[in-house]
Amino acid sequence: MQYLPIFTKLENKPVVVIGGGEVALRKCRALLKAKAQLTVVALHFHPDFYQFDSAQVTLLEAEFNPTQLTGAMLVIAATDNEDVNQAVFAAAEAQHIFVNVVDDQPRCSFIFPSIVDRSPVTIAISSAGTAPVLARRLREKLETLIPQHIGPLAELVGTFRDKVKARFSNLADRRQFWEQVFDSTVVSDVQRGDQVAATQQLEALLDAQPEPQGEVYIVGAGPGDPELLTLKALQLMQQADVVVYDYLVSDEIMELVRRDAELICVGKRMGDHSVAQEDTNNLLVKLAQQGKKVCRIKGGDPFIYGRGGEEVQELARHQVRYQIVPGITAAAGCSAYAGIPLTHRDHAQAIQFVTGHCKKDGQDLDWQSLAKPNQTLAVYMGVVKSPYIQAQLLAHGRGADTPVAIVENGTRANQRVVSTRLNELASTIEAHQIQSPALLIIGEVAALHKELAWFGNTAQTASFAQALTTVSHADTSVA
Repeated sequence: MQYLPIFTKLENKPVVVIGGGEVALRKCRALLKAKAQLTVVALHFHPDFYQFDSAQVTLLEAEFNPTQLTGAMLVIAATDNEDVNQAVFAAAEAQHIFVNVVDDQPRCSFIFPSIVDRSPVTIAISSAGTAPVLARRLREKLETLIPQHIGPLAELVGTFRDKVKARFSNLADRRQFWEQVFDSTVVSDVQRGDQVAATQQLEALLDAQPEPQGEVYIVGAGPGDPELLTLKALQLMQQADVVVYDYLVSDEIMELVRRDAELICVGKRMGDHSVAQEDTNNLLVKLAQQGKKVCRIKGGDPFIYGRGGEEVQELARHQVRYQIVPGITAAAGCSAYAGIPLTHRDHAQAIQFVTGHCKKDGQDLDWQSLAKPNQTLAVYMGVVKSPYIQAQLLAHGRGADTPVAIVENGTRANQRVVSTRLNELASTIEAHQIQSPALLIIGEVAALHKELAWFGNTAQTASFAQALTTVSHADTSVA
């Protein structure tokens, strides 16, 4: 992070602007909205400068002198003379004053973001000075999404903050109360301009003194790309007091959880089950019974090899409220980003999802069914047991030359797709040092990877996810 985003109270604070043209005028107008006390230094001034209130703006017709910055909180250089701008920058730096040289990012110790103003709610967007037009485009999109009544709503709830704090001493309880408010008719009352009804409803909600109720959100995070999250998943991640997560949840997705949420890792890795499933189940129940909102976030889909079913059973036994948010399972996400259709009229009329990692006392897979031709086999967690999977499929009649695609870190920036044949599956995994998470796609459709990868999600995401490396048994190429 190149710049720390902060909101500064400038009311009656001294700010100096060097320059009297249109650019300086725009900066002054923005600063006056924040009620700053301005001194503007220039040899000539745009006529509109003389329309400002002289109690707020002092116009100093003079050349720049470093003494003019003494005592200033912020300084802006907005002239078309590079030497003057450099002198302003040097003087401000020497006096340890925050300075902005317009359209000269290296000479800025602070920058002006694009602003969505719903006072008292303010949203600032910055590209660290590298792409101001892009920041402006993002602001334009947000302007269309954020309703005008957000400002009056914020003002209303602000008048209740002390009352709510007095009623609920616990931060989690206060947060839960406000979540209830923002899901209530208070919002629609404000939207139609009925502040009286909104205030009365807020008072009624506060007088109800609701008991804190815990809840667990079983959320599927998908295979890794944060853009594959559902809107509901993102919303609940932002509401949770506690986030219980697995190793398979990508860092990019974890960056989207609420900043002050408690994070608890209960991840499992092959040969290193750091937290037993029973302990995770009990943890979810315990946290919810404490009145907390708990987001149990899992890679992929929670009900497809994610043990979400076991956790929900435990929550139901203890009468804990829960919500289930499906996610894109690895087979769907990884195959799409690798350009591999799981079904195809010419190659595969069926698909089976299986896991290479079962309970120790679990039954073996129905290899006779899995070895049928003209179907796709998607194997989760199959890297370690690939020699056994290969041997069983061959023994039950699957062709040795059956195409196989191994998708490592599917949908992520470091996705890698390795193509091979069934009789070389285990040796290919060893040779290319494939690591989990990786999905095995076995069947005729796997051969379509080379043909379709350039035209699917792989190509669409290459601009931000880096080039994806593709290795085949016959050659090495970059996809």
